[in-house]
Amino acid sequence: MQLRPALYTKALFLFLTFTFFAASASAQTHAQRSTLDIYLIDVEDGNAVLFVTPANESVLIDSGRDGVSASRIIAAAKDAGLAQIDHAITTHYDGDHYEGLAAVNAAVPIKDYIDHGPTTQPNPRAEQFLTETYPALYNKAKHTIVKAGDRISLAGVDWRIVGAAENMIKVPVPGGGIPNPYCSSFAPPADAPFSTMEDPQSVASFIAFGKFRTVHLGDLTQKAEYELMCPKNPIGTVDVLLGMHHGQMSSNSIVAVHALRPRVAIMNNGPMKGGEPEVMKIIHTSPGLEDLWEMHFSALSGQEYTVPGMFIANFLDDQQPDMPIAPKPAPPRGPNRPPDPLHNGAAYWIKVSAQRNGTFTVTNSRNGFTKTYENEK
Repeated sequence: MQLRPALYTKALFLFLTFTFFAASASAQTHAQRSTLDIYLIDVEDGNAVLFVTPANESVLIDSGRDGVSASRIIAAAKDAGLAQIDHAITTHYDGDHYEGLAAVNAAVPIKDYIDHGPTTQPNPRAEQFLTETYPALYNKAKHTIVKAGDRISLAGVDWRIVGAAENMIKVPVPGGGIPNPYCSSFAPPADAPFSTMEDPQSVASFIAFGKFRTVHLGDLTQKAEYELMCPKNPIGTVDVLLGMHHGQMSSNSIVAVHALRPRVAIMNNGPMKGGEPEVMKIIHTSPGLEDLWEMHFSALSGQEYTVPGMFIANFLDDQQPDMPIAPKPAPPRGPNRPPDPLHNGAAYWIKVSAQRNGTFTVTNSRNGFTKTYENEK
């Protein structure tokens, strides 16, 4: 059926009017955003964290594994009202950190690809990504290889690279440069056999928004954490500790966690990856810690070391009538370790909304539980 000219003109006018007001409403929402919003996205046993600034600029740290990861990142970008991602940091070239990148870009174009440079780890899958997939992406955008001390330009947000390619910052960030009392009694271990050569290469970031301070250290190993944090702590204290290498024992040393003194830690663990008793003890004894939030319930914690359910975004599919008190033993580690099975239900994120005065709110999207941490500075 064809519309008569008058009706066509009226219909077109109504459509354009609707589109304009919808766009205006969206723009107004973005203009009214006064917080730094951080989405910690469930990509099973991988990593993906999306930052959205009050100026509607965005940074994605890692893109999870191939498969479901991209759709979950895209959903978070849609929730944030993003039409593009301004910067995408790939911390290092392990599959659980880069495989979703191309699929994310297909739906939400990425303008700047950031990494630590060439890989140090022979891996056919990573080499194919770096020689074929990755150049096809950044050749149509921008490619930035960062080094320690570099900054990412964002309006109103101080984003500093504190480590990359096994090199750490020499000049402390504002508030850093204080002696680290935990260094003298800590013997940095050699990187364990299950740690990949790429982990210590990770791009590590410090982010400040007014009085709010947070860090994401990628998958820096305990040895790399020692090199960053000793003998002086170049970062100082933070409000939120992000990522935490999935809560694995190869990272999360006392010289990092306890020296940073986070009020809140958010662990990107999987149901059978991270959350071992040794890590949980370090986190829960960290001075000043108020809460630990987890991406998944960890069977490796059991009842003994887990947190209350309202702080956990995703649970196990196969719920048992009774949860064992004792933690399960961790599966064998290494580059050939199979990923955890995908859970069947919806994937929920944890969201941080930080204000310039240092107050921040954390929300569990699974149950709507929200907790606000008032500025203490």
